[in-house]
Amino acid sequence: MTSQRSASVNRRATPRRTLSQAKVPARGQATGLQRIVDQAAGLATEWGPTAGRILLGLVLAWFGYHELVQPALWTGYIPAVHTASAFAIILVLAHGWLLLVLSVALIAGIAPRLGGAIAALLLLQIVVSLTITAGLSDLTLRDVGVLGLAICLVGDRKQRLVLTG
Repeated sequence: MTSQRSASVNRRATPRRTLSQAKVPARGQATGLQRIVDQAAGLATEWGPTAGRILLGLVLAWFGYHELVQPALWTGYIPAVHTASAFAIILVLAHGWLLLVLSVALIAGIAPRLGGAIAALLLLQIVVSLTITAGLSDLTLRDVGVLGLAICLVGDRKQRLVLTG
């Protein structure tokens, strides 16, 4: 009984800390959670542009592939050209090949800033074309976001996984 009584007395004697009284690390020392957040931010800073470049390349590859496989489905997005004409099919096929070659360059890290600039121009053309043919829509706004990613890649000088000459 004595040990139980002394344990309860010790618990009562120890003051409880409120949140405001909790031990705060000294300035310059990070808590465990803060260190994890800082490490995640460092990884995002270091690898974010590379991930963006590769993901942009995958998006361009997806659309380039589909333009090459079924060009007739894409001719409706060419303003001022009859959708059933052979010229419209040729334009879609050329656009598909350009997207596919550009995507390979971006994914492989071949001249990523130049690839980002060309992708930005192509995406600007796509956004303008979509706006002319379909007006402002969810597709157009999605491509505006992808255009923004391409523009960000143009300004980034430090990327990982880049082939250099």
